[in-house]
Amino acid sequence: MSGETDLIKLYSGRILALAADIPNAERLASADASVKKRSPLCGSMVTVDLSMANDRISEFGQDVRACALGQAAASVVGGALIGSTPAQAVKARDQLRALLKGSGVIPDAPFDGFEVFLPASAYKNRHASILLSIEAACEAIEVITADEKNAAHPV
Repeated sequence: MSGETDLIKLYSGRILALAADIPNAERLASADASVKKRSPLCGSMVTVDLSMANDRISEFGQDVRACALGQAAASVVGGALIGSTPAQAVKARDQLRALLKGSGVIPDAPFDGFEVFLPASAYKNRHASILLSIEAACEAIEVITADEKNAAHPV
């Protein structure tokens, strides 16, 4: 019965509320980079569009086709990413990974909403879906910064 109780905690009212109201849940008409990621385990998928200006994320949009946990994580990302620096986004991704591995450390603001996933550390099969949106955003940032570096130093 304890395992069932833990699973119920995992799908808390807060998770379901986040999943039902995802900010920036539409693709951008024009973006500096777009990245699509899929969790092979469950089939959850996100596509993110991202633009940057002055070393900050200026625009963000996402199409989320995921379970409630993936949707809830996308909600946290959608609400926190705009205005963040690339370093903040990468740190949030790394902190979320550590939280899911059991560190218990809540990510820094504005990504502290990820604390809702503390109970998910016990469910490794759910981690990939939870990480999809922030990992796709970080990959889009890498694409943009690589393009900028290549434009500044052509071969």
